[in-house]
Amino acid sequence: MSDQNDIADYLAEGGKLSAPDNAPPRYRAELMRMMASFVDSELAGAAGFADCINMGPGVKERIAASRIVLEKHDHAERVLGIMGEFGANTDRYMQVHPWTERRARDEDIGAERPGGDMRLNVFWYPIEGWADAVSMNVLMGKATIVQLEDLAHCSYQPLAEVFRDILPRERRHMELGEEGIARLQETPGDSAAVAASLDYWRPRVSASFGGEESKRFAMLKRLGLRHRSNAELRTDWERAIESLGKSSVS
Repeated sequence: MSDQNDIADYLAEGGKLSAPDNAPPRYRAELMRMMASFVDSELAGAAGFADCINMGPGVKERIAASRIVLEKHDHAERVLGIMGEFGANTDRYMQVHPWTERRARDEDIGAERPGGDMRLNVFWYPIEGWADAVSMNVLMGKATIVQLEDLAHCSYQPLAEVFRDILPRERRHMELGEEGIARLQETPGDSAAVAASLDYWRPRVSASFGGEESKRFAMLKRLGLRHRSNAELRTDWERAIESLGKSSVS
């Protein structure tokens, strides 16, 4: 017990772990939960966006969508590899949940995690059309960047390094979405569709940050797995999406 307390104090003071061997049981459990949420979200997000590739109005848009799907699978594979070092059955992971499954678009999912699937709940909602896909990609892309900027400093060094490698790619995914929105906004009909989609996705993406007062945050911060609160991250995201137009996302 004293060893575990020593490790907890070490982590609370900014220490890093580099292998599963020294990770206390609670740390392992929380780290695995965090990684599973990321992997499941990337796989579910890629599955949903894959259906949108052929919705792209041109070759450039379809290439961009294909790139996003490819790289999200790569991100999931890299984090899944770390999970495997902690004992996860990586060979079966792709078959564990139906990644393409979605709920009704107007359903209030709340904090439910159906069937052990750890994806963020925003990835349970279906995408309807190209403008919807691009709008969701931008809003969620900005949220992902804010979250990864925090997770890239987590106390498990191998995971932090992967997140730092992933971050520039996620920024590019979001930029591709912004370019898509700019093109759509050149046409009045498409511009209206973008505005409606931004209005639809904003509260759902906002909910992905979790509650304002997370009971687990203090513990995660002590373990060095998180550094900034849900409220702080959400505020940064809200600031980041101001450029999309207050009338569209108010």
